[in-house]
Amino acid sequence: MMPSGYPVRQWPFTATVTFVELTAAQTRVARTHAQLLAGPRSDQVADAVRHVVALQGQDVRANRMSVRVRTNGLTGADVDAACAAGSVVRTWAMRGTLHMLAAEDVGWVVGLLGPRFAFAFRSRRLQLGLDEATCDRATGEIREVLAGGKVLTRAEIMAAIDVDVQGQAQAHLLGYAALTGVICRGPEMSDAEPAYTLLEEWAGPSEVLPEEKAQARLAQRYLAAYGPATAEDFAAWSGLPLGPARAGFAEIAAQLREVVADGRVAYVLDDPVLDDRTTVRLFGHFETYLLGYRTRENAVPAEYAKVLQTGGGFIMPSVSVNGRIAGLWKHAWRKEQKQDLMVVTLEPFGVIAKQLLPAIRAEVADIGRFLGVRARLDVE
Repeated sequence: MMPSGYPVRQWPFTATVTFVELTAAQTRVARTHAQLLAGPRSDQVADAVRHVVALQGQDVRANRMSVRVRTNGLTGADVDAACAAGSVVRTWAMRGTLHMLAAEDVGWVVGLLGPRFAFAFRSRRLQLGLDEATCDRATGEIREVLAGGKVLTRAEIMAAIDVDVQGQAQAHLLGYAALTGVICRGPEMSDAEPAYTLLEEWAGPSEVLPEEKAQARLAQRYLAAYGPATAEDFAAWSGLPLGPARAGFAEIAAQLREVVADGRVAYVLDDPVLDDRTTVRLFGHFETYLLGYRTRENAVPAEYAKVLQTGGGFIMPSVSVNGRIAGLWKHAWRKEQKQDLMVVTLEPFGVIAKQLLPAIRAEVADIGRFLGVRARLDVE
C-alpha cells in the first residue's frame, strides 16, 4: 500500500534571518565542519554515523573509509567491531539504498522511508513475479526462518522458505523485507557474502513515530549535519518527494536560520563555522558529502562531474580541499622489502598545489594506519 499523504503546511515559511551571505567557498567550509570533515572529529564509530544520520553502505570498504574521515584514531577493525556489536546497522534507507545507521535510528528512519520505497519498487517486483501476496507470504516465512538470532546468506534463506524465488527476484524480495522493517544486514562487516538477520532482534525494539514527527526529526538531523542546505537538498538526500521534505522543514521552522549560501537561500540550525585553515581529506567511494545535496555543483568542477561519477551513481574516491574536489585518487599494491605496500596515486583536476602535498601525504599515512598496512603517496 502507498504511504499516506504528507501535508505541506506553511510553505514558504518564515525562519530567523541571520543576514549571513556565504560565498561558494564558505558554503563548502561550513558543510565540511557540519559533517565532521573539518574541525573536531568523533572518537566513536556510532557517534560519527549518528551525526550524519547514515552513510551509504553498499560497499563495506567505502563504509569504513567514510567513518575514517570523520573520526580520530579509529581503525577499520573498529568499524567492523561496531557492526558486529550492533551499535551500527546496515539496511536499506535513504533513497531505498543500503546505508549504515546507528542502531537507535534504524527503526524510525526505516519506518518513514521504507514503505515509500517498497511501493516505488513494486512495478519491478511484479515484473519478476513478486506480487504483494507472494511478498507478504515470503516475508513471513523469512521472519520464521531467521527467528532466534539466526544470520543467514541469501542462498540459505531462499533454500529454507517454501516460495520459489529465482534470479534477481531474490534480491528484490530481500529488499522488500528490509524496507518493510523485517530484516537487515547481519553483523558481518567483512568482504564475504552478505548475510541477513531480523532487524528487531538485532537492533532492538524499533521506535515508532508518526509520519509528521519522523519527517520533522529527519529534517532537523539532516540540517544539523548537512547545512547550509535547502528543502530540495533534503529531498534529494533522503529520497522523499519535495512536498514532504518541505513539510519537514516547516515543522521545525522555529529552529531554522535563513542564510544565503552560494547564491541560494538555505537554512542552518546554528551559525555556520567559517574557518580559513586548509583541510584536506581523501574520500572513499560513495562519500556521503557528495551524496547529500541536490547537485554537486558547489563541490565539483563542472568539467569533472562525469569523471567523479562514472555512471549508475558510482562515486569515485576523491581528494577534498576545504570541501572542493581537487582530483581523484587510486591505489595499487606492491611488494617492497617482502612486505605489501599500498601505493596511492593522484589524478588531479588540473594542478594540485605543491603546498598541499604534505597534507595529502598525511592523509595517505592515516589511511595506512586505519587499514593496518604500509601506505605511501607516489607523486611523479
